[in-house]
Amino acid sequence: MNCVAALADLLSFLMSKKNTFLDSVSQYFDLAASHSKVSPGILTQIKSCNSVCEFKFPVLQDDGEIEVLTGFRAEHSHHRLPTKGGLRFSRHVTHDETVALATLMTWKCAIVSVPFGGAKGGVCINPKTASPGFRERVVRRYTSELIKKNFIGPSIDVPAPDYGTGEQEMGWIADTYKAFNSDGLNAYACVTGKPLSLHGIEGRTEATGLGVYFGIKEYADREDIVKPLGLSRGIAGKRVIVQGLGNVGFHAAKFLQEMGDAIIVGIAEFEGGISNPDGLDIEEVSAHRRGTGSILDFPGAKNHTNSSELLEADCDILIPAALENQITGKNAPDIQAKIIAEAANGPINAEANRILLSRDKLIIPDVFLNAGGVTVSYFEWLKNLSHVGFERMTTGYESQSNERILSTIEDMTGRKADAEQRALFTAGASEQDIVRAALDESMSSAAHSIEKTRVDNKLPDLRTAAFCHAIEKVSKTYIDLGIFP
Repeated sequence: MNCVAALADLLSFLMSKKNTFLDSVSQYFDLAASHSKVSPGILTQIKSCNSVCEFKFPVLQDDGEIEVLTGFRAEHSHHRLPTKGGLRFSRHVTHDETVALATLMTWKCAIVSVPFGGAKGGVCINPKTASPGFRERVVRRYTSELIKKNFIGPSIDVPAPDYGTGEQEMGWIADTYKAFNSDGLNAYACVTGKPLSLHGIEGRTEATGLGVYFGIKEYADREDIVKPLGLSRGIAGKRVIVQGLGNVGFHAAKFLQEMGDAIIVGIAEFEGGISNPDGLDIEEVSAHRRGTGSILDFPGAKNHTNSSELLEADCDILIPAALENQITGKNAPDIQAKIIAEAANGPINAEANRILLSRDKLIIPDVFLNAGGVTVSYFEWLKNLSHVGFERMTTGYESQSNERILSTIEDMTGRKADAEQRALFTAGASEQDIVRAALDESMSSAAHSIEKTRVDNKLPDLRTAAFCHAIEKVSKTYIDLGIFP
């Protein structure tokens, strides 16, 4: 009887290991590689994770006791340096998850033409219950461990915010690194997503969510793509459900609502969900959550105690913006959304991906759609290396040039602009203006490249096309470097 029970436990364990996040990423790569002309040896090299560091480190708790934590940092590809990727705080951080996220970062950077290799880091703590003091001690000790192991630096590996971390944690990383490298001219380029006071950049906070909006817009504006789905062209009037009201989900919903005139009909969070067919004001929901600690009981909305049911609710666009493996083979057959836009990393596993494609759903893949964060992180890194803001050298000249143009128009027409019109017309671009315009262009260019790859190679879906495009770009770097003949 004990042997039977042990065998049952083993089978259960093996079944639970199927379709993990890393498995799904590997399957997506293999499918794309089967359509590629890249040699098997190069494919093996660029698929493999170059290096992973797993380590234990002690941190003093608020009560004076010592807690030993587990930290990770994976550097997937060194074809471009530095490597780049976020730092995640979660009780569920694992070796395989960190490798999967680092792998996605390599392809993500290649797709949006950002010259980094992919990386990712994590610490196994609960960010929701950890005090600010404890989080600071964790970040500073984690950073010192990375420094000792040569896993951080402006030309080595550059972290950024991810789930459970934000600009405060990035500020602590920068300060710790600077303390260890007091004579380093480019020390603040060791991390991105920093506060503005520590040489961050305008627009980084909303970058990933804004990139999601730009990415969705690229495909929603194409009639040849949305008409077969039974949708009209454009975002306006589309019913949207967002899973996860963190930084990415909030800003994606905000820009879809404010810039695209979409209707947010449902929001799902870990404590439950809310819906209203007439629409939810995302700013008001966020304010309600800050005041009550929950999105539930929002005035005029229906509560859903089981938030996962909103994933299967009727809508035009579903935006999973939480964690990986939210849509699986179990719930994929019940997804009603016509477009699934992956704002999170890996929200659809490989089995669910096949099911959704067989049901003619449009999946806008994470490896493209949430690349806005790393794109603007690249701008911040460049700003830190150049030691000057993008607008400082251009805004004054643009303003003067616009003033001359306006004066010429006034002289020719005999009409004078009022003060408000003059200020609007003659204003030079701010740093945020420059960042947003560059992000829009980056997402648009990447979308066009993916679509060209899909059409030219007769590929079945956007994810396969995105991976193929990334594989071609990364492999070409290795070949051009002379690493392979």
